[in-house]
Amino acid sequence: MSRPSSRAALLGAALLTTLACAQGAPQVRFTPYVSGLRNVTTLTHAGDGSGRMYATLQGGQLRVIQGGRLSPQVFLDLSSLVRAGGERGLLGLTFDPRYKQNRRLYVHYTDRNGDTVVARYTAAADFSRADPQSGKTLFTAKQPYANHNGGQLEFGPDGFLYLALGDGGSGGDPQNNGQNLASPLGKILRFDVRGDDAKPAPGNPFLNRQGANPNIWAYGLRNPWRFSFDRQTGDLIIADVGQNAFEEVNRQPRASKGGENYGWRVREASTCFEPSTGCRTQGLTDPVLSYGRNEGQSITGGYVYRGKAIPALKGQYVFGDFASGTVWAARAVGTTWNKVKIGEVQNPSAFGEDEAGELYVAEYGSGRVLKLGR
Repeated sequence: MSRPSSRAALLGAALLTTLACAQGAPQVRFTPYVSGLRNVTTLTHAGDGSGRMYATLQGGQLRVIQGGRLSPQVFLDLSSLVRAGGERGLLGLTFDPRYKQNRRLYVHYTDRNGDTVVARYTAAADFSRADPQSGKTLFTAKQPYANHNGGQLEFGPDGFLYLALGDGGSGGDPQNNGQNLASPLGKILRFDVRGDDAKPAPGNPFLNRQGANPNIWAYGLRNPWRFSFDRQTGDLIIADVGQNAFEEVNRQPRASKGGENYGWRVREASTCFEPSTGCRTQGLTDPVLSYGRNEGQSITGGYVYRGKAIPALKGQYVFGDFASGTVWAARAVGTTWNKVKIGEVQNPSAFGEDEAGELYVAEYGSGRVLKLGR
């Protein structure tokens, strides 16, 4: 996450009420939805018509939220497999597009050695829990440092499984993993998991390039802390945590064939990083949005809003900053997006979208999940 070391609450009681914090900003209210979920890293749904939402806790548990209540039963407990703390832990969860038929779900966590694991589990026949004995490891990656593990797992509109990994950690990408096509680090990876194993997805841009990792879909990322697919357009939106100066948002259109280079560590956002001046720009994809340290220092990516509860927010990308607590909305049109502040919450660690497209945000330290509404 590349998060600041202090997790203290930054903003007091005003966070529940917002309201238009900048001229022209949609009126949005952040209402408590559920509590008791400390250190949330993912909020998602299974797409099965159940109305349930699921939260991953950094320490290794998967919990169920239904009708604004936290289920007392743990859906899956991976605590014994997970090394948690700092930026490590249980970092990602997604459900198979055919979950109602095959009961498959996928998790991304940091194992006891500090390395990346993607594993598949199977839910019980009544979907009340996942069978802890059903785990099958599908992908692993060595992590040279403790930070920048990325985390997001999500199925794209093409039916393939996407995984975001950070550059391996430390600072300044000392191993230049972001630009190294032999490494899975600093990348968006894309897998075909329709069979029993994970294989490189057909059409991956470096599938046949000698020496390149065949799972790579896009590269040049520092620590993508949450990506999402616009449920209407299919566009891929990636929030990438910056180094010293900028946070950024990147957009990959639905029609892309992959292979985009988002620039790290050549650039941080649109500014030269290594080298510090005169860096190349050819072949690099510019962010659609970036902001500096005067506004925050650790972006938390969200979703393009496609729900019905807040008509004025429709079509806007909602995201936040873990350090400042600010939540923004940016109209997702064209190659340059302009953001407006719509609220403040405590240390937003994850946004979530329910089956209807309504949005939620988790406060890392308080244990609360808030629902966005009018």
